[in-house]
Amino acid sequence: MTEYMEANTAATWTPERRELPASIVIPPIRGEMVHLRPATMEDLPKLDQLDAYYGATRITGKDENAERAVVHAWVARSVAWTQGQAPSESGVGDPEARRTIAWAILTDADHDMDHKTDASATGNVIGMIFLIDIDGWSRSARIQIILGKDYRGRGYSRDAMPRVMTYGFAPEPAGLGMHRIWVSVPEQNTRSVSVYQSLGFVPSGTSRDALWDPVGRKYQDLIVMDTLVDEYDPIRSLEAFGMHLIEDNPGVQEALSAREHSIAIQQRSRAVGSDRSDVAMASDGEAVKHESHTRESTYRMTPQEARERLGLPQVTPEPSTGESHAYDSSDEESNWPYGQSERKTSKDAWWRTLGRGRKRESDK
Repeated sequence: MTEYMEANTAATWTPERRELPASIVIPPIRGEMVHLRPATMEDLPKLDQLDAYYGATRITGKDENAERAVVHAWVARSVAWTQGQAPSESGVGDPEARRTIAWAILTDADHDMDHKTDASATGNVIGMIFLIDIDGWSRSARIQIILGKDYRGRGYSRDAMPRVMTYGFAPEPAGLGMHRIWVSVPEQNTRSVSVYQSLGFVPSGTSRDALWDPVGRKYQDLIVMDTLVDEYDPIRSLEAFGMHLIEDNPGVQEALSAREHSIAIQQRSRAVGSDRSDVAMASDGEAVKHESHTRESTYRMTPQEARERLGLPQVTPEPSTGESHAYDSSDEESNWPYGQSERKTSKDAWWRTLGRGRKRESDK
């Protein structure tokens, strides 16, 4: 009997296809201060003109020459994917068949008020943004941005990164359908850490003494941060930076639909929970009343209380460092729901999990 069941299971079970497509059309993405287009090999000399590798050791932990070589490889991999070349054919492919997407960042701003768009010498290119190590099997990707020396600290990252992440998390075919997006940051790059925290990233691990700091002549840690699809709110991540949604960008309509659907489900669940409580009180059915109250409480309790009520393991909140964010604003505290004290873990984030009806292995 056991042999029959095993044979029957083998005959009917079909493994899920998780391979990345053989080729990709990289979509343009619009922001309020910048717009993104697929990067080309011709864009690479422009990064040298922009002195984009200046301070690489502090920003990424690599020296300028290593950073330049890596960026060149990323752009070559991105171009190869758009041309349908397999990783083994491109000469710069990843042996695990992971892929890379590279966008050139073009400014639409006139910061110096000379009535000309900035960076005219480089065709308005001020940097690049990448999704790297795109892994179809694990649905994971790493994000990184590089800007010219004179174009840092102006808010361009705040405009570009949430829109690229929205595309990365959006379900196929509108986006890449990623489950996780992550970054790695040298410990001394506190400015980037603050920006990533404002985007909803949380520290997930530390590689001790992973990088060499030639200025301080000492080793430093590498901080790994990530966010998951059911934690990331693309709408509020823009609001946190004072940016507005651009509805025709890739993945935005899917995000809006999921959010509206989830809010409707939440409202109905609250209404049903309230009705059931009333019925239970009228019929003196204490067990039913308690069950209804428990359902509704998972939406209104803090994440820690909800996890305790549901029998899930507790998550220890990150201790406050006392450091101020690089881009503090009066709106950020009130608009962004995923601060240190309010962070919703993947299992508690309701607006995506309700809309999709996702069920994790640990919940089965």
